Amino acid sequence: MVVTPTDDAQSPETVAPEIVTEGSGWFEQLGDRAELDVSFTAVARSRSAAVSELGRRVAGAEPALQRSGLEVRHRRLRVHHEWRDGRVVGCRAAEDLALLVTDVSALDEVLSALVGAEPTDLRGPHWVLADPAAALREAQQRAVADARVRAEGYAAALGGGLGPLRRLSEAAEHSAPMAYRTAAVESGGPDVRALGLEPEPVRVTARCTTTWALLP
Repeated sequence: MVVTPTDDAQSPETVAPEIVTEGSGWFEQLGDRAELDVSFTAVARSRSAAVSELGRRVAGAEPALQRSGLEVRHRRLRVHHEWRDGRVVGCRAAEDLALLVTDVSALDEVLSALVGAEPTDLRGPHWVLADPAAALREAQQRAVADARVRAEGYAAALGGGLGPLRRLSEAAEHSAPMAYRTAAVESGGPDVRALGLEPEPVRVTARCTTTWALLP
């Protein structure tokens, strides 16, 4: 977008023309941390019995949760009635765990151990970066370069030149986590290597709006 000089009754000075462009850039690198969501559930006639059974099932998973390279980020407990035909017929207790695999070479072993603990639900891996700052800086550089190229094109189309940058603003970046697979391991759970959890990149994007001076 090009802003041309305008008359201003409040100021004797002429407003210098400007060129406003938007730029976008992205950078990808392999995720080096994997997030996993795991849930264990138990159903019984009473709340106490359901929670006790849930505790037994979670206790069976504790060896897997204590593995090196795995962090338990949080645990959440849910306890509620089970209904059937408008009547309470029992109680369901569940524990949701958010896990972070910090050693990607241990992913197959961790997944195998967790599946062997018979969780109700296991989702992941969701890939993230331990330090996304470097990837973001690269994406920002590409976004600014994109905005500058666009501005130079508009300046040339107007028969002028591109002056210095006057203003810059940015929109929030977005990252898209993917998936990973490691080498063979020995564990007490099922073999998950055939699931094809190959490494995929995490993409970090940046967008910016720039305002440049238009030179004659």
